Amino acid sequence: MSRRTLAVVSAGLSQPSSTRLLADQLAAATRDGLARHGVEVELRPIDLRDHAHDVVNHLLTGFPPPALRGALDTLAAADGVVAVTPIFNASYSGLFKSFFDLVDATTLADRPVLIAATGGTARHSLALEHAVRPMFAYLKAVVVPTAVFAATEDWAAAAAEGALRSRIVRAAGELADQVARRPPAAPPDPFALTAGFDELLAGRDPA
Repeated sequence: MSRRTLAVVSAGLSQPSSTRLLADQLAAATRDGLARHGVEVELRPIDLRDHAHDVVNHLLTGFPPPALRGALDTLAAADGVVAVTPIFNASYSGLFKSFFDLVDATTLADRPVLIAATGGTARHSLALEHAVRPMFAYLKAVVVPTAVFAATEDWAAAAAEGALRSRIVRAAGELADQVARRPPAAPPDPFALTAGFDELLAGRDPA
C-alpha cells in the first residue's frame, strides 16, 4: 500500500471549534476515500490558533519561529491539503489569510486542495467562491470542484448526517482522487533559503 500525507489547516479561534470539527470530518472522509484507492494517508493537523502570535512575528520580521516553521514545512511536504476557515465579514479570517501570505508562491503549485468554511448562516457560503477559491488559484493549487460550507444550522443532528455529510463525502472523494493519481510529494529542501539575500539584509517589504 502506498503512502501519502495530508495537511489539515483549520483557522478556528474558539475551543471547541466548529471549523476544526469540519476540518477533522473532511480529513477523515478523505482518508477513507484514499483507502479505497489502496493508499494509506497520514493526517497532519495545523491548528492556526496555536500559531497566531508566530504568524504576526513572521510577518514583521521575515523569520518564522520554530513551531511555525514546522507548520509551513508540513504544508510544503503534504500531498494534499484540507483548508478550512471561519467566515468573518463575508471573507476568510485574517489569521487564515495571514498564514497563507507566508507560503512561498510555488509551494502549492499543482497541489490538490479542498476548501471549506464555517459561518453563522448559509448567506456566507459564497465567500468560498469569491474569496477562498481565488486565493488558492493565485497560489496555483488544484482546488477540487466541491467546496464545503457549514452554517450553524448544518450541525443539527439531521443535517449533519444528511446534506452536510453528503457534501463532505463528495468533496473528500474528489480530493482523494486527485491525491491518489499523483506521485508522492518531494520532501522540502532543508537547506533552501526562504528569502532572498536582499530580503535577509533589508527585511521584507515594510508595507
